[in-house]
This record gives sequence, C-alpha cells and structure tokens, in this order.
Amino acid sequence: MTRRRSTILAAVTVLLASLTAILLNTGTAEAHGAMMKPGSRTFLCWQDGLSSTGQIIPQNPACSAAVNTSGANSLYNWFAVLRSDGAGRTRGFIEDGKLCSGGNPGYAGFDQVGAWPLTHLTAGATFDFSYNAWAAHPGWFYTYVTKDGWNPNVPLTWDSLEDQPFLTIDHPPVTGQVGTVDGQYKWTGALPSNKTGRHIIYSVWKRSDSAETFYGCSDVTFDGGHGEVTGVKEPSTPPTTPTDPPPSGGSCMAMYEVTNTWSGGYQATVTVMNHGTAAYNGWQVGWTLPTGQTVGSVWNGTLSQSGSVVTVRNADWNGRIAPDGSTTFGLVVNASGTNPAQPAPTCQGS
Repeated sequence: MTRRRSTILAAVTVLLASLTAILLNTGTAEAHGAMMKPGSRTFLCWQDGLSSTGQIIPQNPACSAAVNTSGANSLYNWFAVLRSDGAGRTRGFIEDGKLCSGGNPGYAGFDQVGAWPLTHLTAGATFDFSYNAWAAHPGWFYTYVTKDGWNPNVPLTWDSLEDQPFLTIDHPPVTGQVGTVDGQYKWTGALPSNKTGRHIIYSVWKRSDSAETFYGCSDVTFDGGHGEVTGVKEPSTPPTTPTDPPPSGGSCMAMYEVTNTWSGGYQATVTVMNHGTAAYNGWQVGWTLPTGQTVGSVWNGTLSQSGSVVTVRNADWNGRIAPDGSTTFGLVVNASGTNPAQPAPTCQGS
C-alpha cells in the first residue's frame, strides 16, 4: 500500500510540474517603455549606471539605493515598470507610497526618497515629451504633476498629485526603431503653469489592446530650465553617451533576466516575444558573452556557440509563438563577481 501511495504521489508531482511548465511557456507578450523626456527614475538611473564593461553600476546615490533594494534587473529592464492587470487604474488600485513602482515589487526601490536625477524645466512652457517604445502598442498617455507644497522627503501618494492630468495624449505614432532607445512616442505639449522648485511628473501609459498599464515617476525642478538633466554620472565621472543594444529583429524581442546568483555564476531566464501580426514557427536568440563568462547549460532551447557569440534556437516543442505571445528558455552562466554584466540579446522569428 505504501509503495502504491508513493507511486501515485510521484505521478501527481510529475503532472503538476508539466502543467506548470506549459503555463510558464505560454502567455501574453508585454509592451515595454518608459518616459525619456522628462526622464523617469529607471531610465535616468540606467543612464547613470552604464559602464564600459556592460555592467550597470549606478553612481547616483538614490539610483544605487534603488538597485540595492530591487537588484540590477530593475535597470537592465528599465522599460518594464508595469502591471499586466492595470487596465488604466490609478487611485485605489496602486497603494500610496508605491506609485513610482506601480505596485510592482520588482521596482520597489524606486519608491524610495532620495536625490534622484533631475530634469530642469520652465513652468507653462511648451515641451517636447518622449516615451520609449521598446515594444510598441497603441494606447493613451496621461501625465500628472505634484501639488504645490508636496514634500519630496516622503514617498509619493495620490493626494500629493493634482486630481487631473495636465496633459493627455491619444494614441501617438511611433518614431524610430522599436526595440532600441531610438524607438519613441513623441508629442509636444504645455507644462503645468505656476509651478516652482522640486516636483514629480507622474506618467501612466494605458494600452488600448490590453489591460497592461505602465507607471513612472520623473523627478523635475521648475527653475527656468529647458530639459537639462543633472544627477547623472556626477561629479566624479564624465557623462557617458548611451549606446543602443543591437537591433531586435523587427517584431521579435528578447528580454534577459537574472533569476538567481551565487559565487561563480548565475541563472537567467530569456523571454522571447512576438510583437508581430503573424505567428512564428521558429525563433533564435543571439548575444555576445561578456568577458569572463561561459554558458554552462541551456534548457527549453538548443545552444550553439562560435567564440563568444552565442545562439539559442527553439526546441521542438516551443518554436511556435502566436502574435502578441511569448515563450521562455533558461540557462546557467559561469561568471565571476557579485554583479556580472548582462548581455543585450537580439532575436529573430520565422
């Protein structure tokens, strides 16, 4: 009887594991993006942390503190401060004190107070806004501003924001190459008038083809400026011009996320997304290994390598990705240090 029970339990365990794998390898692809002008916390902290080795090591103390809380993935994926169940909801959906992360625990460090990078603006002036389209989808953009007397030394609350957005943009077009820093939604509008000193411009991107919604805080000061940014790579290191990752191959997008680390290596998950209108019957993801790293193993994909250039192709069972769908594969990487550089993968679907 005991042996029979053990056999049944083992069979149930295998079945549950199989179902979990199926669920993890299907699902809906996400849009990605963040405010670039005026720069959101994640975007400007990403700029602040760029280094010649490919690692993201923030210099700004607020950015560094955010990474200490949320991990380096929050900057490697600076364009993913989202809630898949947001449906455009704001007050009553996201808790006070969690507005800058959108209530997404992976970005909780960006809810903290600190000396964040600042964009210098002129109240009431016309301003050229831009919002990154790392993955483009239609929708509305809403921009709010903090009330007069807002206290920058406490986390942002809904009562700290003006009740209505000062600017609403309806389905702006995309310019530039999607999947790079150059892919952007752009619009021109008036900044709020009669504002002085430190404020937050709070942005909400509500997709019209999905419940997915993005949230972000842009720290600004109304001091007569014209979009100048301070607090990025200051004062000890000169500014670094960010370089775009390699093109993402049209509608295909790959996002690399470290899920576990240890002395001598880490585990990562790569999400492959189809942002096109036709299904993929196969896909491949490629990247160049950072110096000192080697791939130990790959699952849910087929690995090939030439020198430092790595290519992972789909396995027999996960080559098909429906439009706006996704799949994942995993890998173990041998690497030294506690904050290893992460590659910027590209992908192609066929």
